[in-house]
Amino acid sequence: MRSTLNPTKIVRYAAIPLVLVVGVLVSAASCSTGGAAAQKQEDTSRQDSYAKLVAAQPAAQLQDYSPTRAAKNFWITTWGDKPGKLSYVYLMNSTGAMIGYYIFVGLPVSYCTSLVPPVSVEDPNGDGNVLVPQPSVDGTYSSQANCSTMYGQDATTGAYIEYTVGMGINALVYSEPLPLQNEAALKPLGFTTLDQAANLTTTPTPAPTPTSTPGSSR
Repeated sequence: MRSTLNPTKIVRYAAIPLVLVVGVLVSAASCSTGGAAAQKQEDTSRQDSYAKLVAAQPAAQLQDYSPTRAAKNFWITTWGDKPGKLSYVYLMNSTGAMIGYYIFVGLPVSYCTSLVPPVSVEDPNGDGNVLVPQPSVDGTYSSQANCSTMYGQDATTGAYIEYTVGMGINALVYSEPLPLQNEAALKPLGFTTLDQAANLTTTPTPAPTPTSTPGSSR
């Protein structure tokens, strides 16, 4: 006995997957449209709230004096205009106890400090700007991941010294030595003691401008 296929049923069965696909596409488009509309509504609400709050509570304007600019100028006059000025770095542990101190010519510098830009903005393919890493002046590439490591020049010997903060170790930096009660018991972590720094008769000479810098510094 030979079975015959009904052309009408074949067309009906073939149309079922097509209907399902169309339904999924319509549903996805509806969700996408609904999500965009909801996001737009939230953005509008946020901007409206911001505009009302700005109108009700406008930012005050400084007229004749900025304490922030004054503090920045104080930093510049303290360190920028006095080559060879000493800095006193005290290391403190997590319990607040002093570990010791360093005395540097000038301020200690982080490994993340660069003399040249670490990246350049380029558009090689004409399809948008990208950040391209640039080499240090010593011909190497640096990760700039050692920002907690500091280095500087010892005040009397000129020796290179570095230390790391974090993991319970904090650094306190001053332009003058601290008047500590137990100062005699405080140990120098570098080559210069507080007495030696106090008895310096000449201003220490900063290190000459190097052709390359240590570590990640550029």
